[in-house]
Amino acid sequence: MPSNNQTTATTTGKWLSVVGIGEDGIAGLGEEAKSLISEAKSVFGGKRHLALASSLIKGESKPWPTPFDAAMTAVRDRRRSPVCVLASGDPFMHGVGATLAKYVPVQEMHVVPHVSAFSLAAARLGWSLPDIETVSLHGRALSHIRPFLHPGRRLLALTSDAAGPSELSEYLTSLGYGQSSVWVLESLGGDAERITNSIAEDFDLQSVNPLNLVAVEVDNGGSQSSVPLTPGLTDDQFDHDGQITKHEIRALTLAALAPRRGQLLWDIGAGAGSVAIEWMLRHPSLRAIAVEQNRERALRIASNADKLGVPDLKIVEGRAPEIMDGLDQPDAIFIGGGGSDLGVMEGAIASLRTGGKLVANAVTLQMETVLAEHYARLGGSLVRLAFSRAAPVGTMTGWRPAMPVTQWSWTKP
Repeated sequence: MPSNNQTTATTTGKWLSVVGIGEDGIAGLGEEAKSLISEAKSVFGGKRHLALASSLIKGESKPWPTPFDAAMTAVRDRRRSPVCVLASGDPFMHGVGATLAKYVPVQEMHVVPHVSAFSLAAARLGWSLPDIETVSLHGRALSHIRPFLHPGRRLLALTSDAAGPSELSEYLTSLGYGQSSVWVLESLGGDAERITNSIAEDFDLQSVNPLNLVAVEVDNGGSQSSVPLTPGLTDDQFDHDGQITKHEIRALTLAALAPRRGQLLWDIGAGAGSVAIEWMLRHPSLRAIAVEQNRERALRIASNADKLGVPDLKIVEGRAPEIMDGLDQPDAIFIGGGGSDLGVMEGAIASLRTGGKLVANAVTLQMETVLAEHYARLGGSLVRLAFSRAAPVGTMTGWRPAMPVTQWSWTKP
């Protein structure tokens, strides 16, 4: 005779249970979570998770394959029988739950979360979670943490392995944050829990548990290394060969593009990648594709993106408009180079999502003519941007005008 949980799973169609488990193992699980594990025909999880719950598992124990199958094929193949997936802490806090939700409707899932590592760390340190930054560096470049490094701020970072805390401390030191306080929180919630504090540049902790999280209180002395929240980073923060949207124009260009959370930008003729990089810096949910035909510049874009904290910037090397075929549909497009080439503007307009924003800058008469024609035909806004910088004139100082920029911005109806 089926148990109440099995009956519920059958009648509601929730064949998949996702159970969060901590380092305290089954001692930290409620009765509901225990029942879901014991009644499952198959239980998936990491070897550590399966070992923690081994006394409850009556069905088939299935460790994740190596390499990890992000499509969760083995789980989905068992759709007609009760399946349980074990996850660390909260399955939807940088966990396997979010991966499963891409393939399994939430109506078919029964999720029982545990306390997340971030919550445990905040509790141990007495930090208020809403007042700090949290970031996952698990399997990701350390530079993801760069945008959060502002003087006096606190942050929590998940790492990949035992080497993570040392590597992060070295990274902080390389950016001028060597005096930052670093806490390594190991095996939180378990018998082997340990919390160690040091200064980043003096970090020498040995034999770190691979299951760890790093807390950082950023040193006030590294303010010159901080990436400002405002658009218009100075040009010297980018490696470039002169092909860069100057920082005053870049700030106005970002304002015209008006990024909104979750949007995707195409930066066509990306040059140094400055617009795409600053777009992504506005919010972690923003994505960008930099289109650049010059190999050397494409490599430079990748270096700039990593240095400034957006290593996930996608770089597509090739010539527009041909290379645009097959790219994810954009919510916004910036054309900073090559816009006068045959088919580029037309291809961009056709590719843009309804309601999306197109912004194009011109410094040549040829490109300015293209923008004027599109403005006359489609409307939008056409402006001339000009500025001057103070510079020596003999023994005195005068104004030296920069090349004016004509900017067309348009929203696709």
